[in-house]
Amino acid sequence: TRFGNVLGSNGSVIPRFKEQIENGGPVTVTHPDIIRYFMTIPEACRLVMEAATMGEGNEIFVFEMGKPVKIVDLATRMIELAGYKPGEDIEIQFTGLRPGEKLYEEVLSNEENTIPTHHKKIKIAKVRRYEYEDIVGTYDEFEKLSRSVKIWETVKLMKRTVPEFKSKNSRFEELDKQ
Repeated sequence: TRFGNVLGSNGSVIPRFKEQIENGGPVTVTHPDIIRYFMTIPEACRLVMEAATMGEGNEIFVFEMGKPVKIVDLATRMIELAGYKPGEDIEIQFTGLRPGEKLYEEVLSNEENTIPTHHKKIKIAKVRRYEYEDIVGTYDEFEKLSRSVKIWETVKLMKRTVPEFKSKNSRFEELDKQ
């Protein structure tokens, strides 16, 4: 399945922002324009379980996630809900994008790259299919490169195998130009 951030999960920014607010700040956001999609844990679980009943094998399910949220707006609102004034009582500090981090998530959700299902919030991604015989050699090469921890060569092979994979904000962007 492919979906956004799950509110309250281990990877969610919510607990981090809450802790930073409780400690008097600053609340750290990577970039003023960064946006993300969010779902609640029950919503994510329901969609995963429903998609599991629909699966016939080798599908990638894409969930409708609504509108993305600007992370700085989320931080601002959390500060306000805690009874503080953003920028006065608690600062918001921009730390910069981490290597590989994107300003926005690219979700396969339009009609061109998904197939609708009977569930309005679940679509199936149209993806390139690989025949086993055509790709097994590449898998073997991935295994050898990963066992020897040849990161540059592994990413290069990944980009050759999946040309749609583009790096953002990382040293691997150079490989996209080749």
